[in-house]
Amino acid sequence: MTDKKRTELSSKVQNVIEQIRPYLQQDGGDIQFVEITDDNIVNVKLLGACGSCPYSMMTLKGGVESAMIKAIPEIKAVEAVSL
Repeated sequence: MTDKKRTELSSKVQNVIEQIRPYLQQDGGDIQFVEITDDNIVNVKLLGACGSCPYSMMTLKGGVESAMIKAIPEIKAVEAVSL
């Protein structure tokens, strides 16, 4: 992936995260963009209540990943990482 394409995708991903963030913050959580891998997987860090919530993977896959792929079809998946 070229640097220009990676920058464009990163900008789109961050835009989607900004749209999702208020819903997570309502429940005491948050999300932080970490990176996009070469195979178009978005790595994020779940913060606050989302970091310890037993339903965080459901939120990540059913909410965040679904919204991300719908908005940016090039994205293959969204994964939570711990830093």
